[in-house]
Amino acid sequence: MKTTLAKLEAVERKWHVLDAQGQILGRFASQVARLLMGKDKPLFTPHVDAGDYVVVLNAREIRVTGRKLTDKIYHRHSMYPGGHKQRTLQQVMARFPERVIEEAVKCMLPKNRQQARRLNRLHIYAGAQHPHAAQKPINR
Repeated sequence: MKTTLAKLEAVERKWHVLDAQGQILGRFASQVARLLMGKDKPLFTPHVDAGDYVVVLNAREIRVTGRKLTDKIYHRHSMYPGGHKQRTLQQVMARFPERVIEEAVKCMLPKNRQQARRLNRLHIYAGAQHPHAAQKPINR
């Protein structure tokens, strides 16, 4: 039996719409990362970026379990002295709900050159509306 490897020219990308309302953050992010990598496709090859486009709706309505709202801390640094900033998950959700899902998905993708390309195919919206109707996305 011969092993078939996917070629970048043969990749057919689809658009998927996922609703984050009432979903748990970690489980939802792993589902999104799986679609971005293309692991559900029969021609999955690790070195070929064969993933699909993903549109996430209702990012504001995502849930977390336990005490993560107050205990989970996001760190940033401006690379200047004293430029370290910390925010809790609750503070980030109030201001930028899209960043929470984006950060969770980014951490679940492999740390290689394809990570940035895969994240470019991820579109996250805080509400229920999206401008990608022309691409005829599949509701999941």
